[in-house]
Amino acid sequence: MGCLRVTALMGAMAVIAWSGTGLAADLSDSYFAAPVATPYEVGSNWYLRGDIGYKWYTDPSASFGVKGYGNMKDESLAPTGLAGGGFGYRFNDSFRSDVTIDYEWDSQFKGKLICPNPCTGKKGNEYSKEYADIAAWSGLVNAYWDFNFGGEGLGGIIPYVGAGIGVSNLATSHVKYVNPNGTTGKWKGSSTTNLAWAVMAGVSIPIDTNWLIDLNYRYVDLGNAQSGKTLPQYGNKRIKYDDITASEVRIGFRYMLN
Repeated sequence: MGCLRVTALMGAMAVIAWSGTGLAADLSDSYFAAPVATPYEVGSNWYLRGDIGYKWYTDPSASFGVKGYGNMKDESLAPTGLAGGGFGYRFNDSFRSDVTIDYEWDSQFKGKLICPNPCTGKKGNEYSKEYADIAAWSGLVNAYWDFNFGGEGLGGIIPYVGAGIGVSNLATSHVKYVNPNGTTGKWKGSSTTNLAWAVMAGVSIPIDTNWLIDLNYRYVDLGNAQSGKTLPQYGNKRIKYDDITASEVRIGFRYMLN
């Protein structure tokens, strides 16, 4: 009987030892294996943007399409400021696109309109002084090509070029004139919706994994503007302000969303 107990005990110990070896192997595989690095993405491909800027206009073409008046001369639009914002998506390291909405503060138009002879009775041509304030909204869909050279931080400046297309709304107000004899008058304002487009070039400067500063130049064509109706004796025709284009210098930011 004693031998039988010893034999049984030794068999049980052998089974336990074999089980422990298997368990240790399982534990080694499950708990002591080297951890596998998990890729971690900082931010998503979506981003928000905001911009402020300064713009100056090329000289527009203005006219009053009534016999004896016609095209103005010495037209100009004063420089003004702008602010805008939008959201976009980065498809890869080189290509991104965004939708932007911009507002520009009023710019004062000045021009001279011939006063049909006889005007005040003086010899030679005489002109009234024409004024108007023109404000603009624009909404564009833009596409950009980033020249990403792989730098990081402030040293990782990313040049880019881009183009956009969309719509603009130009609103006139404070439309008035001063005649050569000193009399004055005014017309109502009006708003006009146009096709708009832009081309731009700039640099993006990464600040950290989410924020970038954006410095850029943009040339934009906003279309045409017009005054409200004038008088029945003029066929209620409007004053036209055509070829409204501008250059802009802008500074802004982009924030990559998490």
